[in-house]
Amino acid sequence: MADQATGIFIGAGPGGVHPQELQLNRANRHGLIAGATGTGKTVTLQGIVESLSADGVPTFLADVKGDLAGIAMPGAATAKPHEAFAARAHEIGYTGWNYEAFPVQFWDLFGEQGHAVRTTVSEMGPLLLSRMMNLNDVQEGVLTIAFHVADKEGLILLDLDDLQAMLVHCGEEADQLTLEYGNVSKASVGTIQRSLLQLRAQGGDHFFGEPALELEDFMKLDESGKGIVNILAADKLMASPRLYSTFLLWLLSELFEQLPEVGDPDKPKLCFFFDEAHLLFDDAPPALLEKVEQVVRLIRSKGVGVYFITQNPIDIPDKVAGQLGNRVQHALRAFTPRDEAAVKSAADTFRPNPEINVATAITELKVGEALVSLLQPDGAPSPVERTLIKPPSSRVGPLTADERSVIRTTDAIGTKYDTVLDRDSAEEILKAKADEATAAAAAAKAQTEADKAAAEKARLDAIAAKEAARAQAAQERLETQRQREADREAARQAREAARPTMSDKIIQSATRAAASSVGRQLGNSILRGIFGGLMRGR
Repeated sequence: MADQATGIFIGAGPGGVHPQELQLNRANRHGLIAGATGTGKTVTLQGIVESLSADGVPTFLADVKGDLAGIAMPGAATAKPHEAFAARAHEIGYTGWNYEAFPVQFWDLFGEQGHAVRTTVSEMGPLLLSRMMNLNDVQEGVLTIAFHVADKEGLILLDLDDLQAMLVHCGEEADQLTLEYGNVSKASVGTIQRSLLQLRAQGGDHFFGEPALELEDFMKLDESGKGIVNILAADKLMASPRLYSTFLLWLLSELFEQLPEVGDPDKPKLCFFFDEAHLLFDDAPPALLEKVEQVVRLIRSKGVGVYFITQNPIDIPDKVAGQLGNRVQHALRAFTPRDEAAVKSAADTFRPNPEINVATAITELKVGEALVSLLQPDGAPSPVERTLIKPPSSRVGPLTADERSVIRTTDAIGTKYDTVLDRDSAEEILKAKADEATAAAAAAKAQTEADKAAAEKARLDAIAAKEAARAQAAQERLETQRQREADREAARQAREAARPTMSDKIIQSATRAAASSVGRQLGNSILRGIFGGLMRGR
């Protein structure tokens, strides 16, 4: 076996010949563990993780089937695979093998089987979100514009509610944004909104929010100097494969962006194991594949090793596969033309060994046996060797719910990620602005209504005043008419009063008759007097 300070033991041939060691100073050059279902990939992965932890290298891996959680507990001599493990250790001369547990931190995007893992929408970015929501190029462009507008307006995108509010805002401002940034169709905004609903249905809203994950919590040692093994509970997550693959790609991208350059350290700062790796590349658009290739190619200089675990090596694109210097190939079955292509592809990637027909050996490997080629101290790949993989020291199989709970509540993370934070962000700010606009509109409407009411009241008051004046004038005319009529009546009555009655008329008539008679008599007398004097004078 190799000195644990420089390499970790992977396995050997019968009798301990051709021991295979993963050099720690080459472990950041990435790797591949491939093979058909049931050929021993999980046990190989478990053994590598154990050895890295023992040498003070933190690791992160997804537990797709729940089996890897057993790393937290030591294996037991009473367990079913013990006899096979003991026989394997003896067969390959692995004298240092013993049962041992390793420090574990459990994580879960849903916060059920481990500490919640969250990030913000802003940190995820439009490219990965578009991948997660399966958007086309046009819709991705609209989403990118939404992010740009959020940055420009100082709106923080933390969770899916923020993103949804931002999309509504962009839809409302679509005409203006189209003039400034290009076409922002309401149809595209609506499609993205529906994709958000689907993402929520897959549990995506659990992933976005605060407190966001701090990568330093992945890269710690326990009090004995062992690297922490970070295990992501992925059994439920696998029901949402796009969410699973996008999350792991985001995690790689965050490591790449946040970690400083360290070149080739004596041992990695972190080793990242990507199980079911084909999910990352299935139907991936060119922009995403380019990003994956860039991250894998450059992240080694940050001291991070990336290991892909997949059933078929041809699932890994050539540009990415070319970066994987450490390879463990378990058995493949050549039942179909695609299987045969996979066998040939796998055989062609190994450094030839004249003693091994790789293409034939791949189909003949037994469970727990693999073809191994690892980078040597000088950086060159070793010739491929047929290798019996060492047995793991920890339990092979899942933990009980009580065991998981105890480990979760006693690790160094504590309750740091257990309580969701909800600070003011885009949704609250846009809602406040909308409320202000609504209140202003309501106030303006109320003022308008008040002005209209005042104007209407003034109009009605004017009408009322006019009607009152008209009524007053009519009343005055009526009073005048009445007064005139009263005066006429009074005059009439006065005339009536001044007019003689019938008796008065009789008396007046008699008086006039008497006066007339007297007058006549007096006249006659006067006449007689006059005429008599005259006569007498004669």
